[in-house]
Amino acid sequence: MTPRVTEFLQITSPQEVSSEQRRQMVECWVAVSNAGGAVGFPFPPVGFDQVAAVFDQISTGLSPQSSRFLLALVDGTLAGWLNVRRDVNPLIAHWGTVHHVQTHTGFRGRGIGAALMRRLHDLAREEMGLEQLHLAARGGTGLEDFYGRLGWKEIGRWPAALRLGPGDDRDEILMLLEL
Repeated sequence: MTPRVTEFLQITSPQEVSSEQRRQMVECWVAVSNAGGAVGFPFPPVGFDQVAAVFDQISTGLSPQSSRFLLALVDGTLAGWLNVRRDVNPLIAHWGTVHHVQTHTGFRGRGIGAALMRRLHDLAREEMGLEQLHLAARGGTGLEDFYGRLGWKEIGRWPAALRLGPGDDRDEILMLLEL
């Protein structure tokens, strides 16, 4: 039987992140990174403390107006998460940027990532008042196909913007979702 998301949880302030949620989110990020996921740490292996330091920086910036985590839970266990941010400058406050989209390796291939992104669509439009979402995806991983199936459009590329190793340059794919 394929597990389904049983709950989505938003975290909108640093005080809302429990120690258990922090542990699960960091462990997820470590597992995804070490499995080759394009979630901010391009040179695995990474360890808990290294990822926790970056996680803590992001979580200190959480606020209902500008940054929040969205978690997907299956029977109380973290299955995936992401971060959505917006700049409150009135010139660009109508769009947000999606960061660190990840499905825990133990839940891959079960629709968790797609469910997370569909919930994000509603959250961004209805609760944050956004009109667009932006994200950058690493080329060569098939992510543009995943996001494309969910309605995202490729709007540009930065050729060879990411250097993963000698002779392994990847495009950064810029994507947009109209809400």
